[in-house]
Amino acid sequence: MTSPTPDALLGPADIRELAGALGVRPTKQRGQNFVIDANTVRRIVRTAEVRDDDVVVEVGPGLGSLTLALLEAADRVVAVEIDDVLAGALPSTVAARMPERADRFALVHSDAMDVQELPGPPPTALVANLPYNVAVPVLLHMLETFPTIERTLVMVQAEVADRLAAGPGSKVYGVPSVKANWYAEVKRAGSIGRNVFWPAPNVDSGLVALTRRAEPLKTSASRREVFAVVDAAFAQRRKTLRAALAGWAGSAAAAEAALVAAGVSPQARGESLTVEEFARIAEHRAAPGGTGTGTETTVKTETTETTENEESGQS
Repeated sequence: MTSPTPDALLGPADIRELAGALGVRPTKQRGQNFVIDANTVRRIVRTAEVRDDDVVVEVGPGLGSLTLALLEAADRVVAVEIDDVLAGALPSTVAARMPERADRFALVHSDAMDVQELPGPPPTALVANLPYNVAVPVLLHMLETFPTIERTLVMVQAEVADRLAAGPGSKVYGVPSVKANWYAEVKRAGSIGRNVFWPAPNVDSGLVALTRRAEPLKTSASRREVFAVVDAAFAQRRKTLRAALAGWAGSAAAAEAALVAAGVSPQARGESLTVEEFARIAEHRAAPGGTGTGTETTVKTETTETTENEESGQS
């Protein structure tokens, strides 16, 4: 691998100069806070344990701070950017600042939630400074769509990082925690100060590391069926599961039957259950007019994974 030039990464002056030339002003609507510190992006790459054979997908590259650091370490980088101006400028930035690695870079101009395929070899890692307003749904979408992603490191709002990494029994354990754990082992991987961003956000940021499960969760229920139970349980998290799952099961009695069959107390609450227990409950949902595992509920949709994100005060 050819070594990049020492000054290839973007510093504060470079970021502001680029933004000025492009007429870019970070927007709250898209959760844009650009990282302006080279040491921080290199730290993210180290923490992500990016290898020289990795194909890394990055969501929301912005002006390219993290992109360039990833290109230093990975075999290939594919960046997904929704903003027209930023998407148009990033390939030129890479070519100008890291010409020896430009052929290892690809840009997908799209909303990450719409991405179903990526150019080149399948991605092995996801590393991103995720926009705060869509962090959880984007993360879950990428993990579902690209099962070859083995390792993930995302920077998100600190409160969301806590939620993603929380375990059963924690006050912040909820929908993001369970759904992320369906795919991976999740842990907090550090904190990021506000002064490394432009503009500085009014919240702290945190790193979350996810390592894909070596074997998928063993269950006869589908992901959608399990996620439907999770959504229903946390939609009314102060209620017992017997009450919270009544709509999902068809009645409180049917919910109790499913819970008992799954070995879960009907008086328990969702915040005390593991993803494996949610899967067992999904397996025992009674079909209308009979017994056994039924079809997917329509009480809640999978988009409810954003509910806790919104409640956390993200903007």
